[in-house]
Amino acid sequence: MDPRAHDPAAFASLLNGDKPAWDRFVLRYAGFIAAAIRRVPGLDPGEVEDVAQDVFLRLCKDGMRLLRQYDPARAGLSTWLTIVARSAALDHLRRRRHATTPLEDAPESALSVAPVENERIKIPPDLLSARQALVVSMLYEREMEVTEIAALLGVDAQTVRSTHHKAMLKLRKHFGGETA
Repeated sequence: MDPRAHDPAAFASLLNGDKPAWDRFVLRYAGFIAAAIRRVPGLDPGEVEDVAQDVFLRLCKDGMRLLRQYDPARAGLSTWLTIVARSAALDHLRRRRHATTPLEDAPESALSVAPVENERIKIPPDLLSARQALVVSMLYEREMEVTEIAALLGVDAQTVRSTHHKAMLKLRKHFGGETA
């Protein structure tokens, strides 16, 4: 039988939880779904079966919630299943791309971090205005928050941010860094 042909009675039995109807559905559409998955670029041939199984899991989980969303008035079942299969394949590729090595399997050298040397720079005394020097000192030496500094100086937090920004522009220009 053509897997693209939709049988409403068989589909209704499937949605009612009829196990033989589910088995027939899987037999009827497994090859079709696998073919749709194979057409997704980037998948290894060995992954097709895993993705196909994921498609069937998606279709039947939560009381066949996804399968119940199929609307024959909007698309043929084969078209809809192709979309579900491609979506599952793309999700598989995303998961594979973001997969990481478990921490316990990572080599020690990959976990090491080079020590950071905090080098104090000497700012020429006349480079920054008194307020700019004070704001930079409070932010970086005392590690205060912008809102704390604003309250202490009796100014708006945006004034502190603006003062900091202007000070950083001067410092970058003086030390040869970028200004934008």
